[in-house]
Amino acid sequence: MNKREQVLVNFRELINKLAWFNKLKMEECLKEYKSVEVHYIECIGSHSESNVTKIAEVLYMTRGAISKMTKKLENKGLIESYQKPDNKKEIYFRLTKSGQEIYDIHEKLHKEFNDRDSIVFEDITEEQFDNMLAFLKKYDEHLDSEISKMNKDDMLTK
Repeated sequence: MNKREQVLVNFRELINKLAWFNKLKMEECLKEYKSVEVHYIECIGSHSESNVTKIAEVLYMTRGAISKMTKKLENKGLIESYQKPDNKKEIYFRLTKSGQEIYDIHEKLHKEFNDRDSIVFEDITEEQFDNMLAFLKKYDEHLDSEISKMNKDDMLTK
């Protein structure tokens, strides 16, 4: 295996391990809610003026799937819809008090995970951080480009 393959394999393994490890605590603290519900709540809580389009872009999901989940979360009393006085066409979502409580628990857990893992970053130099961030940015831009191509290809075949 060459170094490029090694980086990709290790990166996937690290992300999978981190997700699995954090999931245990998340499920314990938020056991009444499905992971996907918590991710929607996180998205709405983190982005002002969240509408179906914005949530779909952030979560890389279809607008139809987002519409279904927003109805489900509204029925559970975790989010509510609203319209701006100057724009009666667009529907936006915000957290209710119950939704905000879930968001706050989720954020507290992320802080706990960051604190737990902070030891890993203690000896990292600024140059190493800069190199890692540059790599992640480059990879992210590559994936954005590929997703854009995929979306254009989908439009051409329809």
